[in-house]
Amino acid sequence: MSKQEKKSNSEFNRTLNRSLFSLVLPIAFQNLISAAAIAVDVIMLGVINQSVMSAVSLAGQVTFVLSLFYMGISTGAGILTAQYWGRNDVNVIQRVFSITSIFSLSISIIFFVFSFCFPEVLMRLLTNDTELIYYGKIFLRTVSFSYIAMGLSQVYFSVIKSMENAKFSAWISSICLFLNIGLNALCVYVFFPGMPEKAITGVAAATVCAKFVELGCCIIHSIRYSQVKFHLPLKDKINRQLRKDFLKYTIPIQANYFVWGGGLTVATSIIGHVSADMVAANSIATVVRNLAVVFCAGISSGGAVLIGKYLGSNDTVMAIKASKRINLYALLLGIVAGGTILVIKPLVFLIVVLNVNAQSYLDGMLYVCAYYCIGKSINSTIIGGFFPAGGDAKFGLWCDIVVMWIIVLPLGYLSAFVWNLHPILLYAVLNLDEILKLPLAVYRYSQYRWVKNITIDVAS
Repeated sequence: MSKQEKKSNSEFNRTLNRSLFSLVLPIAFQNLISAAAIAVDVIMLGVINQSVMSAVSLAGQVTFVLSLFYMGISTGAGILTAQYWGRNDVNVIQRVFSITSIFSLSISIIFFVFSFCFPEVLMRLLTNDTELIYYGKIFLRTVSFSYIAMGLSQVYFSVIKSMENAKFSAWISSICLFLNIGLNALCVYVFFPGMPEKAITGVAAATVCAKFVELGCCIIHSIRYSQVKFHLPLKDKINRQLRKDFLKYTIPIQANYFVWGGGLTVATSIIGHVSADMVAANSIATVVRNLAVVFCAGISSGGAVLIGKYLGSNDTVMAIKASKRINLYALLLGIVAGGTILVIKPLVFLIVVLNVNAQSYLDGMLYVCAYYCIGKSINSTIIGGFFPAGGDAKFGLWCDIVVMWIIVLPLGYLSAFVWNLHPILLYAVLNLDEILKLPLAVYRYSQYRWVKNITIDVAS
């Protein structure tokens, strides 16, 4: 390699690093905030008793399923926004935001109605423990009001991130986290100590308050500072074409999130029908794992924005070159995330109060989480980042159908209810998906079929 080529590569790496980490750090920080908000709820409710903590964790699966809709819609919005941002076409981005906001709000209303009117039915799908059902339905009925605000704010965050403005969402998320923590603390320690039902209602109401404050900040930001605004979509040929494009790329991604998230929910349900102690341990293990992989999720989201921007401007060479560097970062961050879990394991046991049986389960689960993080980091970057950024939305769907539903979940069911494996072995089986997907993702990536410009010429 000549000196000129070395200099060119060095300049490219510096430019990429600046652009990437200006996105990754705020996105990772926001992911940390989101994971921390869940952790705060779990830890504070764990102070009341283990059953309350487990019940709210299970009830959170309904919010998790709703978040899958948000993730699908937001990813679809982000795909189009990033590529049109590469073309500097803000007018089309405004149209995309208006279209996706309507979809997101509609889904939010549906989930609100079901969660508010039928919380006990939803809880019975997740566990057969009557105490967990009782506490869970209390939480679910109140927290359902937060869904109305979440739908709009999540789409807004996705669009402005894809326009390389990730700092705002990080700031707002951090403000709402501290608000949530403060209100939670008041409910658990001041207003309702020793009153589980009222404390659960108070914690759920704190989440509702934080989410509506978040939406209010988004509306104010859009009015005063942003290039995109909250308003109804136009009814013309351009919007009809954009709606078709949005659905074309969103439906496979949405289906993929359902297949993947539905698999996780079924896995949680399997755990919920094994023992309450395993549910409690899984609640903590999930929180720790989510905290550990925040930078992995950041590299995935930030990488998708940059790759989409390069593809939207028809710079496929730079897109491929950047993806290779981002993959290296994903591998390193996955290793760091797994190592972090092992390092902080003693601290987890100091903070969390569990019975002896649940503690033994948690100890083994954290070892499983450590290897899971490596596969998760690489797969989320490739399957959840690069492929959708280039319009390759179907690979992840088929990959999860085969791995999650044909291999992992049947093995998990057999392990739990036929073979009666030890809970730690069962947990390891239920977390095989990221390891099994890894070689498939790397092979598909190396074919470069995902390298596409999906923008259209519109008179916007």
